[in-house]
Amino acid sequence: MSGTIRICFIGDSFVQGIGDPEHRGWVGRVLEATGGDITAFNLGIRRDTSEDVLRRCWQEVLPRTLPGSDNRLVVSFGSNDMVQENGTVRVGAARTVENLASILEEARRQAITPLVVGPPPVVDAGGEHLRRTAALADEMAALCRSQHVPFIATTLELADDPVWTREALAGDGAHPGRGGYQRLAELVGAGQWRAWIEQPGS
Repeated sequence: MSGTIRICFIGDSFVQGIGDPEHRGWVGRVLEATGGDITAFNLGIRRDTSEDVLRRCWQEVLPRTLPGSDNRLVVSFGSNDMVQENGTVRVGAARTVENLASILEEARRQAITPLVVGPPPVVDAGGEHLRRTAALADEMAALCRSQHVPFIATTLELADDPVWTREALAGDGAHPGRGGYQRLAELVGAGQWRAWIEQPGS
């Protein structure tokens, strides 16, 4: 690692870790497995869409950065965007990708090194929501590839995971317990996280 690292994790209830009886979520578990000199800030808010995250992102992230430090940003949203309300999705996929592009552009301008974690599945939202979310995740991944930003896919990987599914259905239908968040943490940790965390920051 490149000295002291400050990481803001911004996104929705999955970032917040709702449903975890240990109150660690995947963020706490990834940090625990990573170790090192990291100062972390969890900025997840339940029900937030990409519009909500974009609206509050920089007023929350910038005060938590430190000049001369290795400042990082982990972004994760999209599951709430794809939820249907009153016959339409809360945020269209094209707009979600635009919101992500805006955040990545500003991160580059602020010399903050980003990483994107794809939207997890919402089990009780059904097959159509899963298809929409998986398609959105593909578009987000394509954007990240074009900008050389690490993207960690989670949607289909967790949709097929029996621990995630079982715990979500035993809870509120969307959020898992400790086992499901451990699965998500393992997905993140087995992805591009280690290379990202060990590279020098912007």
